[in-house]
Amino acid sequence: MMARSGRMGYVDRRMPSRAPAASRDFGLFLDVDGTLVELQETPAAVVVGEALKTLLVEVSQRLQGALALVSGRSIETLDALFAPLVFPAAGLHGVERRGASGARRGANCCVPALAGARLALSAFVESHPGTLLEDKGRALALHFRLAPEFETGARHAVFAALRALAAGYHVQEGKMVLEIKPDGFTKATAIEEFLLEQPFAGRTPVVVGDDLTDQGGFRLVEALGGISIAVGHRVQGQWRLDNPAAVRRWLGSIAALP
Repeated sequence: MMARSGRMGYVDRRMPSRAPAASRDFGLFLDVDGTLVELQETPAAVVVGEALKTLLVEVSQRLQGALALVSGRSIETLDALFAPLVFPAAGLHGVERRGASGARRGANCCVPALAGARLALSAFVESHPGTLLEDKGRALALHFRLAPEFETGARHAVFAALRALAAGYHVQEGKMVLEIKPDGFTKATAIEEFLLEQPFAGRTPVVVGDDLTDQGGFRLVEALGGISIAVGHRVQGQWRLDNPAAVRRWLGSIAALP
């Protein structure tokens, strides 16, 4: 299957694993789950090891701080995972963002408008063993990774909860997860904001991700002459790495720059 990939022309989704040569000119935007770390059965099971933390510090130093985490998790959760490190970050697929200066917008909070959806999805989880509701405050994610037989029911429950909400929300699909989140925010919009600020402005933007939520960022940086790197085979990028271990090896090549 052939697909467009920006300035690189057309590449095969089954292209061999490879990534661009390391450069100090990169402005790096990294997804977390499935990209930096392997997916686990539940979000709470993910642990970020000291070796990865050290690697990211070294990469950030080589890029003069131009490394940001761009994730579906909240910034609060990212900070807990990577503690004591604090990186520029976009959380909840762009709903909240913290720049390199520490300035933050969209701070995580529990939005009353989601109260009804929270109750409805909690009831679904209670009656469908193996499903999990991840309450992110401004967004709600229903996971069915451990119970794929309930995917149809999960879809019905999530879209029913969405219809009961006031305008301003939509469903974001991911790997074995459906998430209700506010309209108007994506990983791409967060990356656009980062690129207007130092130390990202003027650099070659590089987005690394593994899921549907990363595609907008891919297309954005491709249009700007940047680089997209897909992890695995679910999404299409200009380059591809097989798995998080391959991503960490590639980051090691940036850390090794003189």
